[in-house]
Amino acid sequence: MATPSQQLNPESLVTRIIAELQANPDAQALLLRALLTNEFLGVPLRLERMEADLAEMKVRQDRMAVDLAILKGDSLEVKLTRRVRPLLGQRLGLRRLQILQSLVQDTRPELFQPVEDALDNGVITEAQEARISATDIILLARRREDPAPVWAAIEVSNNISQHDIERARQSADALGTVFQQEALAAVAGYSIHDNDQEQADGDGANVYVLLVGENN
Repeated sequence: MATPSQQLNPESLVTRIIAELQANPDAQALLLRALLTNEFLGVPLRLERMEADLAEMKVRQDRMAVDLAILKGDSLEVKLTRRVRPLLGQRLGLRRLQILQSLVQDTRPELFQPVEDALDNGVITEAQEARISATDIILLARRREDPAPVWAAIEVSNNISQHDIERARQSADALGTVFQQEALAAVAGYSIHDNDQEQADGDGANVYVLLVGENN
């Protein structure tokens, strides 16, 4: 047994222990178990669980944000379905509007049967048929001074984008091919960027922009 005179002072003892542990890594875990309580030893596992819980919470928040955006978009489509007749009547001079496809109603036979026939006969492609089916609102109308039928394909989005403009134009072109009648393209929403407005107004697109107020 070491006598008091042979005992190392605390600083030297700690220095020696550290040197021994550095030379023997396997002993480090044993020392930790001896010095730390089970509460401290469980900290890394609890931290991992907390990180996993936080990650799951973020995923849920992201899903909620997407769901709210979808609900808001659906609300806009429902609102437009109710208001589209006076809206297009005032802005485009259309009358006797019949909604043949929308979020709140099944596609009418007057629309889907000719589209199916056009696909079967090779008049339109499967991609065109799919675009018509995916169009948010499709309606048939007349101009005030002209009895000829006019089709309208409307894409609905809270914030109108270039993609919405392109889809509306494609839908209108496909409808025009099916029915061999005039088909208008339109986008509707709460807002649109200036650059996208210019694209919609361009000769290549010729897409009507219908802006609505969120409280209207």
